[in-house]
Amino acid sequence: MSREKDAGCGHGLQEPSGVILLHGIARTSRSLRRLEHALGKAGIETLNLDYPSRKKQIDLLADHVHPAVSNFAGKNKSAIHFVGHSMGGLLARAYIAKYRPANLGRVVMLGTPNGGSELADRLQDFSLYRSFYGPAGLQLTTGSNEMLKSLPAVDYAVGIIAGTRSVDPVASFLNLPRPNDGRVSVQSSRLIGMVDHITVDVSHSGLLSHQGVIDQTIEFLRHGSFARSITARR
Repeated sequence: MSREKDAGCGHGLQEPSGVILLHGIARTSRSLRRLEHALGKAGIETLNLDYPSRKKQIDLLADHVHPAVSNFAGKNKSAIHFVGHSMGGLLARAYIAKYRPANLGRVVMLGTPNGGSELADRLQDFSLYRSFYGPAGLQLTTGSNEMLKSLPAVDYAVGIIAGTRSVDPVASFLNLPRPNDGRVSVQSSRLIGMVDHITVDVSHSGLLSHQGVIDQTIEFLRHGSFARSITARR
């Protein structure tokens, strides 16, 4: 596990009263079930949302989840936090830009392509990719990505965990920038204004179930930074 830390806000103990979980593209809330259970054991209430990730653009997905998030946030008077895997982190950014909760807390991103996905760059012209991943999939490219450019700079505490293990032969064949998790490069995961950033030797999917990642997520939600003392446990 390696770590880099940027100057920023968000430090100090802050027991989360509620956490919104947002899965990645072409996944469901089941992919975050292990994290949901861990948060529950820690006494933290969660809202693990399903949303039609392949059917709408990311800004429209923010509209889609708004009623559920607004209702959940309204029932929690303390800070409301977000954890997003992959595109779920971008959805969190888009949602906060459009519907920022008054009691917004911290955000943890797991393998989120904040700079766009180089894999999407390589595959965007293939009809199979376009039909399977839909409108949001075409918003995940790098370079002249208007959706990513439209998201405002973050002024809230963001912690990012990136994977460095690629087990996908397609990603290797397409020669993604290294290190990467088979989907997103470590460089693309970084975000200007982030409070903390660590890497873990797991794949993009492995970020969902790795115990060290789960422990670090809870640590950031509570303290606003990742912990050096937490080992990379599987």
